[in-house]
Amino acid sequence: MKNRSWAFLAGGLLVALLLAGVVSNYASSHPDGLDSSLLKGCTVDADDTIVGGSCPAQQAKDHELGDSPLADYGVRGIENSFVSTGLSGVLGVLVTFAVGAGGFWLLRRRGGTATDGDGTTVAGGTPTDPDETTTTEPASSDGDVRRRADAAS
Repeated sequence: MKNRSWAFLAGGLLVALLLAGVVSNYASSHPDGLDSSLLKGCTVDADDTIVGGSCPAQQAKDHELGDSPLADYGVRGIENSFVSTGLSGVLGVLVTFAVGAGGFWLLRRRGGTATDGDGTTVAGGTPTDPDETTTTEPASSDGDVRRRADAAS
């Protein structure tokens, strides 16, 4: 990969890490569209606990992975919520980057086209013989090129 590509990749990763580690702490704590639509018909108190009414959110259960290390946008065991949320975002970016980079690495190793010695891609995926030269002459209406090709065979 060229140096410019590495610099672009490193810059993008740095921006993603900063956004996930710092800016994610300033995201809105209010419910998003799905959460608010599930609360329609219910009365909630200041702690967002349902105190009356009837709504789909009353049938909500805890997720099976609700006690996992990165549940609820934080890292379990870290008491400081700013650090916990930031670290959770950074870990998420790094895991996503690792999975994506690994996938691209596998695709690059698996397939691909053959290249000749100077790094240019060769049509058909097979490298050409460096001693072999190919010339193309303009075709004429009387089939000159075809006759020359047949004669050379």
